[in-house]
Amino acid sequence: MAGVKRSNSGKDQKITKKQRIVKKNKNLAEASESESSSSAGSDISLSSDEEEVDKLDNSSDDELDELDEHDELEDDELDEAVNGEKSGPSAAAAAHLEQKKLMKERKLKRSSGYEIESIKKLWEKLRAKDTNKKEKTKLCDEIWELASDSIADLVLKHDASRVVQSLIKYSDVKKRYTVVKALKGKYTDLAKSSYGKYLLVKLLHYGSKDSRQLIIDELHGNLRKLMRHREGAYVVEDLFVLYANQKQRNQMLQEFWGSEYAAFAVENKDLTIEDVCKDNVDKRRNIQRNLSQTITAAVEKGSTGFQLLHAVMKEYTKIINLENEEFVDFVELVSEPFAELIHTPEGAFVANFIVSHSNAKQRKNILKHLKDHLLNLIKNEYGNMVFTNLLMTVDDTVLMGKLISTVVSENLHHFITEKYARRPFLYLVTNYDNGSYFNPLLVKQFEQNIEWSKNTSKKPFLNRKNELLKKLIPCMLNNYLEHIKTALNSNLGSQFISELIINDELFEMLDEKTLPIYEACINKTLDFYKGDVANDDLHPLNAFPFSQRFVKSIIQNGKWDRKEKKLIPLTKTDKFLGLNFAQKLYSEVITKKNLVDWCNNKNSSFVIVSLYEIFEKKDPENEFFTDLKKVKKSLNKVEDDGDNKGLKLLLSFMK
Repeated sequence: MAGVKRSNSGKDQKITKKQRIVKKNKNLAEASESESSSSAGSDISLSSDEEEVDKLDNSSDDELDELDEHDELEDDELDEAVNGEKSGPSAAAAAHLEQKKLMKERKLKRSSGYEIESIKKLWEKLRAKDTNKKEKTKLCDEIWELASDSIADLVLKHDASRVVQSLIKYSDVKKRYTVVKALKGKYTDLAKSSYGKYLLVKLLHYGSKDSRQLIIDELHGNLRKLMRHREGAYVVEDLFVLYANQKQRNQMLQEFWGSEYAAFAVENKDLTIEDVCKDNVDKRRNIQRNLSQTITAAVEKGSTGFQLLHAVMKEYTKIINLENEEFVDFVELVSEPFAELIHTPEGAFVANFIVSHSNAKQRKNILKHLKDHLLNLIKNEYGNMVFTNLLMTVDDTVLMGKLISTVVSENLHHFITEKYARRPFLYLVTNYDNGSYFNPLLVKQFEQNIEWSKNTSKKPFLNRKNELLKKLIPCMLNNYLEHIKTALNSNLGSQFISELIINDELFEMLDEKTLPIYEACINKTLDFYKGDVANDDLHPLNAFPFSQRFVKSIIQNGKWDRKEKKLIPLTKTDKFLGLNFAQKLYSEVITKKNLVDWCNNKNSSFVIVSLYEIFEKKDPENEFFTDLKKVKKSLNKVEDDGDNKGLKLLLSFMK
């Protein structure tokens, strides 16, 4: 208790001093009012304590907010101390109540103080989850009546700013635009404000096209400063990424060219950086310097992850001189934070540009900084293209193999089942121009990267690809053996595995160490499809419709030619696939015992059709035909099983 009493005593002294200052402030205010009503001639001498009062009066709203928060903390501490006393109300408790009263009075004396308190009470009802839409509309109207004339005073205050945010959210378009116009001239300050920035983002989110254009036009000329500001950088980033259309983005980017383009945004809105720099060496030099300074400042500050900065970098790549120090300095600058470029389309473009134009030493440095980010790089929507470009351009396939072999061994089964992560590995086992997996836009990007790297990559393209593939084959096959269920229980995964094992080029790369692994993969695949196909809903053929197509493709052992629109048979893999696989599938997996079940099941009947076709062509004496004739009477009638198109086709063959 002694400790508590000493604590209370200390707080009493502290409160008493502050209370004395506030009371003197109040007395001074009353004195000044009476003085102005009677005579203005008498002077009031200020003591040192009174000077502190003046400082309180002259404090900004933000400073007073901080003081209020400090007061509230002291209130909580006083509550704890007072509650710890066994006796009745003490001097500390009285001081506590008096301080809360004075704090409330101080807030009310500020600009729009009474309006803010009234608005906050309405706002508490407005933001309640159980308030219905009709009631919210009514509350918005009431708040609007109180706030419409003082919007500009409210937006930079902590609690009042949140009220205006709710007003924006629940009001109609007309009122939102009124707020936008009322704040004209204050958007740069809002972007820099710890509280105002949230309101600005709300205006962008709920505002109309005209509202956004008005805000962009006002911020134009200040974007470079805001990019360096702690709060403003995030506002500008959201504006660029989420709310600006393409024309507005171009307008924003022009400011980074230089002050001339920041001042005359309207006149320059249709210009491109190539047009400006094409025939004017001086302008190109100035723009290059401005862009370089902006990029350097942002990278050194640690802001490399901003998409707006990536767009500025993309502008820079359009005019950079590849033959002098400009490119060398640029690569050196972004090599360390290179991984921060890969998550945006503009950043990935810049990363591909750098990788393609870099020399061997520069690429090695980039790889060193990407080493710990490979998983994210491969899985990312844009990063996978950068990783693929590294596979395409890096001549040192030994280094690349060492760098990625562990990642492939441990994660390939996850990569091949994801839309973006499987692309680099599909490139390796097929090619970048495979129309089944790469759309024309992706093919165009690959071709651009290859064109860029013609002067920096020395090895022939196919040699580089095949060297790398050969190093990764053991990793890929072993991963399939270990994670066959994950791979084949996915449509994307089964597509990749079919490209991996039904592949003459890859088969020719197998040696005495990898050939047994390949054979083990085929045998493991056969084992995977064993089971009761008639009664087990979890059998792969029943659980995953694409499984039937996968098994058929191994039996057919060919590649589909999209141009010729026909299956091109493979010859190298015939030792394990095609007829060989079909014979093992029937003798070890299906057998005579389960033949009827496989025929009558619509999820497996097309596998039987494929067996019929290959045996008829290459093994007409196979026991399959004898067994099929014996069970023909047990097969379902087509009219009773209209969904089983495979059975219908099989019966037509057997006539």
